[in-house]
Amino acid sequence: MAREKCVLAYSGGLDTSVCIQWLITQKNLDVITLLVNVGQEDADLEFSRKKALNCGAIESIVLDVRDEFADDMCVKAIAANGLYENKYPLLSALSRPLISRHLVRVAQEYGAKYVAHGCTGKGNDQVRFEVAVQALDPELKVIAPVRVWDLHTRPEEIAFAEAHGIPVEAKKGKLYSIDDNLWGRAIECGMLEDPWNEPPADIWRMTSDAADCPDTPTDVIVGFAGGKPVSIDGEALSVREIIEKLDEIAGSNGYGRLDQIENRLVGIKSRECYEVPGGLALITAHKALEDLCVERDLLHFKLYAEHKWAELVYYGLWYSPLKMALDEFFAASQKSVNGEVRLRFLKGTCTVIGRRSETSLYDYNLATYEEGDTFNRDSAAGFIEQWGLPSKVWARSRKASGVEGQI
Repeated sequence: MAREKCVLAYSGGLDTSVCIQWLITQKNLDVITLLVNVGQEDADLEFSRKKALNCGAIESIVLDVRDEFADDMCVKAIAANGLYENKYPLLSALSRPLISRHLVRVAQEYGAKYVAHGCTGKGNDQVRFEVAVQALDPELKVIAPVRVWDLHTRPEEIAFAEAHGIPVEAKKGKLYSIDDNLWGRAIECGMLEDPWNEPPADIWRMTSDAADCPDTPTDVIVGFAGGKPVSIDGEALSVREIIEKLDEIAGSNGYGRLDQIENRLVGIKSRECYEVPGGLALITAHKALEDLCVERDLLHFKLYAEHKWAELVYYGLWYSPLKMALDEFFAASQKSVNGEVRLRFLKGTCTVIGRRSETSLYDYNLATYEEGDTFNRDSAAGFIEQWGLPSKVWARSRKASGVEGQI
């Protein structure tokens, strides 16, 4: 009798390699692995594909979705100025819904009833994978081996791997947990779990130490069309190429490091370090251009919507109705966000030093205090009188009641 199939989100590391054999021996399933290239560093994709087959998978699929990741997830994040808790640029939270999208698609193509992932029971990613899968195909069943198996320590996991002939490249003294993609890198665990400890120099790969950076600034002009980045210094590039180029420029000038305490969805505070040089530079430039091109009330309401969007994405609700509706709102808000922003990088900083746009709402003749000023000052007194009238009436009433200054 043929066994049921399970599609496993595969990284090539120890956890997901052990998952293959665990799903075979403990769940009696045929395993198809799916390794999705979202721009992770040091990814030997062909080696990982062969390793999955050697570990017992009946099929091992590798997909390069870096451009899809840039053109869909990253473009939406830029439009939303996506920063969870107004600081974290959602790097892991952006890749999980894309991986889940392809996980579901492959499961449907192969007639699999199950999908699986290698997340623990303590982090955010288990939620992101499983909620995304449920939203895309509610009939699929999700298995989370690491959450339920009795391999409680890394040595026990390595012993299981060795007993089942699984190659073990992992070091038992692994210092940090790394997750990375085109948008950047996330580093946690080890000595970073003590929030008093300074992050050691060896965790950073994309960014130089500010003390070692050039003493002269680097200026870059980023072009946008409809809120989407389209050029660097006048050269038309894909979104992926722009991110990669800004990673190099910003990172070599020490910009893009974050060391923060964040509130995980599962209810704990976690100390996280991130490197997102290109992404943070793009959000900085995009905000500056929106200030020039987006009408005041729309911009103010968008600030609230951005906070909600980032929270939804962090919480794994990429495919929720509210998040998708917000995407439509943001897309409409970006129609006039066209132009260029000049950024200056210097020793760990990124500063906006200029912006220009053919769709700008900035009127020099209204803004200037010099000759050519067209602002009608005569209307100011009447405007202030009407604007402050509710406060004036309230104050007069309170004074008459003998409770002056009280609400």
